[in-house]
Amino acid sequence: MDIMLDLETLSTRPDATIVTFGAIKFNPYTGEQGAGIYHRISVDEQIALGRHVDDNTVEWWGKQAEDVKEEALGEGDRISLDEFCANLNRFIVGAENIWAQGPVFDIVILENLYRQLSKPCPWQFWQIRDSRTLLSTHGDPREKNKAGLHNALEDAVSQAEAVHHVFNECGITGKR
Repeated sequence: MDIMLDLETLSTRPDATIVTFGAIKFNPYTGEQGAGIYHRISVDEQIALGRHVDDNTVEWWGKQAEDVKEEALGEGDRISLDEFCANLNRFIVGAENIWAQGPVFDIVILENLYRQLSKPCPWQFWQIRDSRTLLSTHGDPREKNKAGLHNALEDAVSQAEAVHHVFNECGITGKR
């Protein structure tokens, strides 16, 4: 199976502080979905490492619905960076491809974090897939302004469903 992942952050730079992470295993050809993971990551630990927080991004979060802000920015249930990396590494084992809605954001930020922590990245460069390009060239079937927007796991699920939809619409049924 492939993996679709999504981050919510406090910056758009490669060294952005990550507030939440979500990922889902999925088969882009059949639409089947497997296990998912969702983590709220220690912001304090990242700031202590010097990871970036952007005032404009924080201001943007302040304009979101209260439940969205609380989920992304609330203090409870945060895990350490070591625990996050260990969980992500286990989750990725056996994945064929790693998808993101624009790998120059999510993937770059995660690779920067792994590098900063002196940990090997759990994927190879050739495994990366870009759902943003796929959806912009073949049509994005997702509803705009849907409920769950900016919840990293819900966004990952929605993006995985959209990739399957495009594969199905284009008649892509498997490897050639």
